Amino acid sequence: MPYKPKHPCWHPGCPNLTDKAYCPEHAKAEAKRYNHQERDPDSNKRYGRQWKEVRAAFLSLYPLCEMCENAGKLVPATMVHHKHRLADGGTNEFSNLMALCQSCHSRLHSIEGDRWRD
Repeated sequence: MPYKPKHPCWHPGCPNLTDKAYCPEHAKAEAKRYNHQERDPDSNKRYGRQWKEVRAAFLSLYPLCEMCENAGKLVPATMVHHKHRLADGGTNEFSNLMALCQSCHSRLHSIEGDRWRD
């Protein structure tokens, strides 16, 4: 399948072309800005290095989106969703996780209405 053409980095004034939002040069700085300004400190604690390891292990065992697979489609999973939120007492146990594609993950949060919940 052909790739989409590359586009300019979203960082103001950056001429680099990328297939993501930011070029590798600016991606780390943008992630740091996001975590500092848009995430509460408790979320940063919950989604640290340990979460990245759990997420990688889970996606290696479950590489396909569970919701798409139930609908008869084979779509690679890129997100790991907690069935029961960590803020509400959920855990990182595999039984509490779902492998989802970006589309299904966004749809699930919009249905639950918890995207911008305090």
